Amino acid sequence: MDEPGHTAADAAEDARKLFAGRIDFMLGVTAMASLPSTDVPEIAFAGRSNVGKSSLINAVTGRRQLARTSGTPGRTREINFFDAGGRIRIVDLPGHGYASAPKAVVKTWTGLIHDYLRGRVNLARVFLLIDARHGIKAADEPVMETLDVSAVSWQAVLTKTDKLKPAELEKRIADTEAAVAKHPAAFPGIIATSSNTGAGIDALRQTIHGLALPASG
Repeated sequence: MDEPGHTAADAAEDARKLFAGRIDFMLGVTAMASLPSTDVPEIAFAGRSNVGKSSLINAVTGRRQLARTSGTPGRTREINFFDAGGRIRIVDLPGHGYASAPKAVVKTWTGLIHDYLRGRVNLARVFLLIDARHGIKAADEPVMETLDVSAVSWQAVLTKTDKLKPAELEKRIADTEAAVAKHPAAFPGIIATSSNTGAGIDALRQTIHGLALPASG
């Protein structure tokens, strides 16, 4: 909860400071046994392959190459952890759905994604990224079901909104809100973003900041 007299501008500045500080790659894991400690809250970015997860993480953190971007679906094959000043961890999950990788490899990392989502006690929220051009797809359903069953808070984030005309985007947001409302673990409100134009980035930063540990000192 914000302090009395804490304005929207103050909240935006607090979030800016969080991401202006140190953000370091911690590790990439391919097995649950390798996960880091649970003493710091985590927020995870999930979404179909090539939905723009790495680009959005780079935009939110203000780093050009913190997360590797690729035009090839399925390039991220491990769970990557980034530490933001010891206050929160940003987690980049492998894309679900289509990926240009052997089926056995896809099956392995898909299992890892679901195990992480089900069993991570310090997971504060999952941001489910949805390509604004296409909306929610069948490949998103198993992830939403896992989050609902595990009672893990998740929030829909539209990506690539600059590719749509204003009226198209308005309809996509409304359709997504209607679909998300059917899921018990879904956090209300759709965050519409564009890594290219910066739309929605401040809103996403402030949401993440609200889940972080307080600044020391």
